[in-house]
Amino acid sequence: MGVTALAVTTAIALTSCAPGSNNTPQPTGDVEVSTELTTEDVTLTIADETGFPLTDELTAEFTKQHPNVEFNVTRDTFANLTANAPKLLAGETPPDLIRLPTIGDTVRDGLLANLDPYFEAYGWDKWSESQLAPLRVNEDGVRGSGSLYQLGLGYSVTGIYMNVELAEQLGIDAPPSTLAELEEDLAAAKAGGVLPIMAGDKDGVVNFVVQAAMNQYADKQEFSDWIYNVPDATYDTPGNLEGAELIRKWADAGYFPSDINAIDYASFVTRFQEGEGLFTFNGNWAATDTEAKMGDNVEYFLVPPAEEGGAHVAMGAANSFSVAAGSKHLNEIVYFLNWIHTDTTARQIVLDVTAASPGGDPAQEQPKAPEGSLIADSLEMSAQIASEDGQIDFMANSTAGIYAGSIIPESQQLVTSKISAQEFVTRVQAFYEQELSN
Repeated sequence: MGVTALAVTTAIALTSCAPGSNNTPQPTGDVEVSTELTTEDVTLTIADETGFPLTDELTAEFTKQHPNVEFNVTRDTFANLTANAPKLLAGETPPDLIRLPTIGDTVRDGLLANLDPYFEAYGWDKWSESQLAPLRVNEDGVRGSGSLYQLGLGYSVTGIYMNVELAEQLGIDAPPSTLAELEEDLAAAKAGGVLPIMAGDKDGVVNFVVQAAMNQYADKQEFSDWIYNVPDATYDTPGNLEGAELIRKWADAGYFPSDINAIDYASFVTRFQEGEGLFTFNGNWAATDTEAKMGDNVEYFLVPPAEEGGAHVAMGAANSFSVAAGSKHLNEIVYFLNWIHTDTTARQIVLDVTAASPGGDPAQEQPKAPEGSLIADSLEMSAQIASEDGQIDFMANSTAGIYAGSIIPESQQLVTSKISAQEFVTRVQAFYEQELSN
């Protein structure tokens, strides 16, 4: 349905956080929030990262549908864009929209537009709240709740890829529906001389497996609070400990490659695609390439819950973009963001270019993917996670240094049976507290 048909115009004070305001939202000016696109000629600016063609495809289609709107897309490396974002946003002519993977102090410094008035005007309350939670910042500067400052151009979801040929050899005829069934399959693979889980931890990506296990036992809100740095949140919870104990159990049973700490992300993906391993844990971003390499010999599904019929929980994150508080075209750039989530062609572009879910209302018709393809599977998975409100951010995003400083070295010891589950969660929590205190 076109958003123009839903046009409403309301006078709402658009707010953001002014510098020195102790994070208390202050008006930046009275903005007449409209969901109807202007008929005047407009050029919108986007600051994006190098190697992310999605914005080129989307802007071209938007201009095709709305010839009065053109775009100027500038690009820089991911590292440079992240480092220079505050300066760009604080300039006299900030980009209307900017790729912003980490919010940092931009909300506190009043550099991002608060999207709450548009949330109300466009009816975004129908969208998955767990998908939007990581894009919110509260009055204390903590992510996960409060006002909305970002939206995604595509949303990832993680799960398990299964080698169908190996599964059939082992007498496995369907993906597991519970963790207990998954463990039965792992044991069958080990007994049958097949590597149960292809994973790597040279660069920490075994944490797709570690967090997947924790997700099934942890209280999702409690875990999210820790990832978002809510005061007094802790990693050392019964659920996280139970998940870490499961990983140590799998390590003791020999379910991981013996050289796991020498395998990086690219290597474990390639080795699985070449037929090594019954299962591998990865995201939908790998679906297109994996299907190209394996054809019909692979299935993709959500990590099963601990209990039969339980809700699913999966890591996922947005390709996050923010609107500059100083944008001269707030209504137009937000119209563009809403269009990405609601227009049939735009949603198809997101899927075709990124293999990610376009987000938005989970009840809306999904983009088309070849029937039985991994892309189709990942779309169904994303819709299911959205409908069950089961998305959670990656634990590696909790602080700037925790991934390299603690999660990688501690997980390397956990998956090789050198430390206990309790030692793992205790050490990660200690690093987390130390980093937040600096």
